[in-house]
Amino acid sequence: MVDQPKTEKSLSSQLLQLPVVVAALGYLVDMYDLFLFSVVRVPSLKALGVEGDQLLPEGIALLNWQMAGMLIGGIFWGIMGDKRGRLSVLFGSILIYSLANIGNGLINSLPMYALLRFVAGVGLAGELGAGVTLVTEVLPKQIRGYGTMIVATMGVLGAILAYFVADLFQWRISYFVGGGLGLMLLVLRINVFESRIFENVKERQVKRGDLLMLFSSRERFLKYLQCILVGLPIWFVVGILITFSPEIGQAIGLSAPVVAGKAVMLSFSGQVAGDIASGMLSQYFRSRKKVIGGFIALSLVFVLVYLMAPLKDVNMFYLVCVFLGFANGYWALFVTIAAELFGTNLRATVATTVPNFVRGAVIPLTSLFVYGKGQFGTLNSALAVGLLTAALAFMALYFMEETFKKDLNYVETD
Repeated sequence: MVDQPKTEKSLSSQLLQLPVVVAALGYLVDMYDLFLFSVVRVPSLKALGVEGDQLLPEGIALLNWQMAGMLIGGIFWGIMGDKRGRLSVLFGSILIYSLANIGNGLINSLPMYALLRFVAGVGLAGELGAGVTLVTEVLPKQIRGYGTMIVATMGVLGAILAYFVADLFQWRISYFVGGGLGLMLLVLRINVFESRIFENVKERQVKRGDLLMLFSSRERFLKYLQCILVGLPIWFVVGILITFSPEIGQAIGLSAPVVAGKAVMLSFSGQVAGDIASGMLSQYFRSRKKVIGGFIALSLVFVLVYLMAPLKDVNMFYLVCVFLGFANGYWALFVTIAAELFGTNLRATVATTVPNFVRGAVIPLTSLFVYGKGQFGTLNSALAVGLLTAALAFMALYFMEETFKKDLNYVETD
């Protein structure tokens, strides 16, 4: 019997190529660390002597240090991904955030905690963009959506894992676990291969990883800005509604205190289902834009329920967290469309910087939230910020190009 040619390999064998598996596992460890802080924020700060009203501002300050690191790291790793290759980012980023994770388990002061959250942020910034870029380039365009769905789903499982590890172990041990998982994954990455599309561009005389090219063309800049704005509602929910769910629950007047770690775990359990649903729907409708638009609308609905419904039972509050997580399940599509909108010589730069600028947008969003909290109260302030992010996302999506059938073997020129 004649062997089937590679073009006829089964769907499952193509999706389970080593680069896809390793990118997915890398994002699992990435998300574990990223959301472990949300889970252990209160116990770790209390262990350092922070109490009462200072837990919220000190928690925001540490979160902002982490996000500042991700902004800087996003630019650095994005440029490296296009200049040196996607694999250089996958190795370098996981090494940095794994060591920073271990360091977080050893801290004894707030300044050291802030410094190591910043370093961890720099490392965390490269994982998703490089992974999604590699996956979109090694898979046929007909199944790219499935590949990035796998990566995103594994990432969300990492956030859920963070909750269970933190529930079983003391917060310092939880950080050590994350660092150990990352170092173990480095061994698996030795056998990963670079994408042919990037290797072909590397041999040509074209600019690669030039960040200024994103601003030298009005069309490219607007596409880049649209990508960032579309992702804002996701990190409004994660960075404000879920991270500070204990404070919001208190403002609502719930019957019992909200456990931040449980809210994080439940919301990301919902996001697992959301990532799978959005990926499947994107393949079914053969459209990224339609599905993203539907999920942004769904997110807005549950934001209104979360902040305005007369919830008193804490279990109902947790249920809404699950639905909020489900509506956040367009994260994979959002990063995929960013990668597909740009040529190979800028793809890693865009796919890495865009999600990190979205994450970094938590800094101004939390600043607006804190300012409004003092002026209008916790719930009204959160609602105003949520409506702003939804409006910007809908506007950006309206003007965005559909990329489902787009061939990625092209470059950006001056």
